[in-house]
Amino acid sequence: MSIQNERIERAKKNAHENDRHSGCSQGVLLSLQEEFGIGNNEVFKAATVLSGGVARHGETCGALIGALMALGLVIGREKMEDTEVYRDSMEPSADLIDRFKEELKKQFGFEGELNGTLCRQIHEKIYGRAFDMTDPDDYQAFLDAGGHGDSGCLKVCGVAAQVGAEKILERMQDSRTDT
Repeated sequence: MSIQNERIERAKKNAHENDRHSGCSQGVLLSLQEEFGIGNNEVFKAATVLSGGVARHGETCGALIGALMALGLVIGREKMEDTEVYRDSMEPSADLIDRFKEELKKQFGFEGELNGTLCRQIHEKIYGRAFDMTDPDDYQAFLDAGGHGDSGCLKVCGVAAQVGAEKILERMQDSRTDT
């Protein structure tokens, strides 16, 4: 196994394990931060409220947000005025999102396309229904359905870290060949 593949697998495994403590965004972000030596604790802390589709509201998948935040630490702008870096960051970010959807379909064996990246859309594909994670009873139903099990959101976190690591490694390789 190549060093790059080892890094990808390690990030994937660590994100999977991190989500056992709840917090898909932070679990993926921390895995990528540790693997690539990017960001700091303040960045990690900022991701606290992004899990469960942003504060458990079922919006954009928190695991995906964590991967995008990590990518942003590698390719993002440092000054608001740097619109070229901002514009240049959109294509690799969109590619990461597309890869995430493709890998979810592949690794979970979803029927049909995954039409979006909302937490509730992913839950429907995995569990056959969406959950209102702000409702204590429905959140418990999510847990009972395996929400924090190895074949549920922990696996989604692994997928997000995998595609995040792949894209970060690709961008790091690109930056070495550009110099």
